Amino acid sequence: MATNTNAACEACRFFDDHKLNGGQASGDEGLCRFNPPVSQPEPKSPGLWPVVASKDWCGHFTSDMTAAE
Repeated sequence: MATNTNAACEACRFFDDHKLNGGQASGDEGLCRFNPPVSQPEPKSPGLWPVVASKDWCGHFTSDMTAAE
């Protein structure tokens, strides 16, 4: 199955590369903010956002320009 490189995570409105909040992502990784954080097994552990590579893609892709504001 061929992927559409224009629909990669780095071009999705839900991709958080940490540049706006002053954080540093390692490599080309970022956080997918489409769904809420995933809960952890321990009750006191914080939820975590899924880590994705900038070239990953999924069926939830929404570009910044076409997304409803």
